[in-house]
Amino acid sequence: MKHAYLLLIGVILLLSGRPVYGQQPAEKLVSGTFTRAPFEQFASQIEAQAPVRFFFDPTVVDSLLITLQVQNQPVRAVVEQALQNTGFHFVADEENRVFVFTGDMPQTDLSSLFFQPAPASSAATARPDDPTLEQSPDRPREVSASEYKVHEIGAAGSSKGKATLAGHVRQQKTGEPVIGAAVYIESPNIGTSTDQFGSYSLTLPVGRYDLKVRGVGIKNTKRQVVVRADGKLEIEVEEDIIPLREVVIEAEKDRNVSGMQMGLEKLDIKTMRQVPTAFGETDILRVVLTLPGVKSVGEGSTGLNVRGGATDQNLILFNDAIIYNPSHLFGFFSAFNPDILQGVELYKSAIPAKYGGRLSSVLDITTREGNKKKFAGSGGIGPLTSRLTLEGPILKDRSAFFISGRSSYSDWILHRLSSPGLKQSSAMFYDLTAHASHEVNEKNTVYATGYMSSDRFRLAGDTAYHYLNQNASVKWRHNVNNQLYGVLTGTYSHYEYDVTNSRNEVNASQLKYSIDQPALRADFSYFPSAKHTIDAGVSTQFYNISPGSLRPVGGASLVKPDLLDRERALESAIYASDKIDISPRLSVSVGLRYSFYQALGPREVYRYAPGESRTEGSITDTVRYQRGKVLASYHGPEYRASARYSLTENSSVKVSYNRTRQYIHQLSNTASVSPVDIWKLSDSHIRPQVGDQTSIGYYRNFKSNTIEGSVEAYYKSSRDFVDYKSGASLLLNHHIETDVINALGQSYGVEVMVKKLTGKLNGWVSYTYSRSLVRVNAATTSDMINGGSYYPSNFDKPHDVTVVGNYRFSRRFSTSTNFTYSTGRPITLPLAKYYVGNSMRVLYSDRNAYRVPDYLRLDVGVNIEGNHKIKKLAHSSWTVGVYNLTGRRNPYSIYFKSENGQIKGYKLSIFGQPIPSITYNFKF
Repeated sequence: MKHAYLLLIGVILLLSGRPVYGQQPAEKLVSGTFTRAPFEQFASQIEAQAPVRFFFDPTVVDSLLITLQVQNQPVRAVVEQALQNTGFHFVADEENRVFVFTGDMPQTDLSSLFFQPAPASSAATARPDDPTLEQSPDRPREVSASEYKVHEIGAAGSSKGKATLAGHVRQQKTGEPVIGAAVYIESPNIGTSTDQFGSYSLTLPVGRYDLKVRGVGIKNTKRQVVVRADGKLEIEVEEDIIPLREVVIEAEKDRNVSGMQMGLEKLDIKTMRQVPTAFGETDILRVVLTLPGVKSVGEGSTGLNVRGGATDQNLILFNDAIIYNPSHLFGFFSAFNPDILQGVELYKSAIPAKYGGRLSSVLDITTREGNKKKFAGSGGIGPLTSRLTLEGPILKDRSAFFISGRSSYSDWILHRLSSPGLKQSSAMFYDLTAHASHEVNEKNTVYATGYMSSDRFRLAGDTAYHYLNQNASVKWRHNVNNQLYGVLTGTYSHYEYDVTNSRNEVNASQLKYSIDQPALRADFSYFPSAKHTIDAGVSTQFYNISPGSLRPVGGASLVKPDLLDRERALESAIYASDKIDISPRLSVSVGLRYSFYQALGPREVYRYAPGESRTEGSITDTVRYQRGKVLASYHGPEYRASARYSLTENSSVKVSYNRTRQYIHQLSNTASVSPVDIWKLSDSHIRPQVGDQTSIGYYRNFKSNTIEGSVEAYYKSSRDFVDYKSGASLLLNHHIETDVINALGQSYGVEVMVKKLTGKLNGWVSYTYSRSLVRVNAATTSDMINGGSYYPSNFDKPHDVTVVGNYRFSRRFSTSTNFTYSTGRPITLPLAKYYVGNSMRVLYSDRNAYRVPDYLRLDVGVNIEGNHKIKKLAHSSWTVGVYNLTGRRNPYSIYFKSENGQIKGYKLSIFGQPIPSITYNFKF
């Protein structure tokens, strides 16, 4: 709407004789109070009260602030008062379009292009190489031409009651899809959003419309269409090159109110780059931790605890392939290169039926497709890491690729530390990602992604750790027609680690673990109308886990080899969901997912005496299952339901309920995610986890949708998740079921969030009150924990406050701040010591009866960008930041040592001082 070129066209139209300077734009009276309000905000509020449209160049009115108070005055008078003595002028036409400009009115002739009738076609788009398209040098000519052409959908004479318009929204410069863009018409009010492939489908009454497109990171645009029958319209849009000023733009401005989904957080890469993190590396997991309801156990951990859930209850997808360890370098970095990311979606409740296998959340990470227009690159250089991404077309406008790499060189810092032990340590990681996409024809597109990451570190020259992820995904999308498409996806996920101890050749050994998971799924989406969507699909995945092996290293080692039996299982599911707008106020979505699980041989299964605690001494029998034989099976329904009721145009209430099942469990000796954690499949002794969550929320937007507010409350119960007996041993345990126990859990809380979406000052403030409680009420007294009563989980942190703020001083200089406070996590403390015979024993408190001190941290960052010339060899920027500005020594944990017969406690801090960083970013 607000494009400089459209402003130019409006002025030219005025000079051609159609409009009249200062013509009354609308008779309706408007009111308002403005105090140093940005002109964009002023125009939005006037548009909300009267049937007028403002057109202007945002870069020209950027410094125009309006101070005005009016009551029931005509629009023309209000605009005249607003622009008085500012150097700005306005003109209007009989279609109630108001054009705002500065300086003298341009004297030029109107190009005949805009009066040429569009050819009758099902997808009338302007060709980039059309020599007749003489456009403004500041705006890509093919996009401008398409905006003013009349695109005829369907042949003349084929009109019927309704028709379906479909196509894709893509970036004009790169040809990449735009995800989550709003495609809509205003009268009647019908719209949709583009999916992960940038595609959309709208069923409209036949007729002529202004089809409008708005989205994150793109300039608002429109297409004039005459819809007569089913057809396609491909839309190319411009990137919004005003960086960081509009964190979330108008496509998302009322989605929190009008959208069905609750408990959903969406982040784009521009937003993520603004949040300062340790070592200056954009880290999506750190940014996710600033969202309400998302926590971690402490500093240096990328494990997510979402609404009171454990870290293993999160499904992390990277282009639909499962990631088992999403971190690098002890958890200080996430495993995802920010330069290749398209966006991130976090589902905390109302989880769509197509997702399953985890109880708490789904973190869906998608990458870009690569530049389909020209070869390009980007990268960055920081104190610990460097990264480089290259991309370009394979076949122009039809296929593209990118390859991206990132590597660390952190040893130089370790070697300069004063500690002798750290000087002998080493740590490094790298990750590689490659992606390709190809549009075979109008109906078929294929996508392929490969990912690999590797970490190696050695502490004090002793034990060496190595772990890696390997993932691949291949997708085939087939458009059956404008209302139905399907996606067939094959994925492969692999995670492994090894721990090598070679300091003492007599005890030299290597511990290894691995998990492989191939999967296949088919998803279908059907759009009977713009207000009705049906999704359905099937999936299956195979688990193949090597739980652990210990082998000697070197001929002098006396370590005895040990090997655990492999674990194998098959998990399948079928699902269907239906979303329908019953009325303009009420929308409902219901879904059902039914999952099946079979644990498979070959494997030995121990039988234990009934009614007794499971120990090695209570084994009564051993049963050997042959390859492919089912040793345990589980199945059950997973219900999904949600509804949205609009109270007013700016407020709504939503409710949701979902049941989820999880057949794989993470076993860990630490409170945070560790590289040597292991995953255990459900079997005859360890049952699958089942969770139920009910949520209700109130959503309200203020000041023309520039401020979003929301309050969500939830209650979640879960059963059969894994907890541990006191003194449990997890590594190389041939009888792991004797040290773990199925537990019950409940969590509840309230999340409050306020976002300011536009303006020089933007960001969000969130507060979360939540509790996460565990109960182990076993059949035997010896297996009970805390007497069978509820106790806080390891990640129970009742209060959490986060403030993320960004302020732009100019187009090239901005600052960012991140403040976070949370209650300290629970711990178990030694209370006393006593002697049994001549042996000293320690008396511990009830499990998790105490807490570490509260957590408080302030981070700041400064972004300095180069000039914004469109034509230049490379665009660059600098990011300077300080993590933990106040140097607060937040305790990660409390540990105890016996000194001179006394037990003394000490606090362990990960970052006990400010961590400065500087990163150079470039793009060409």
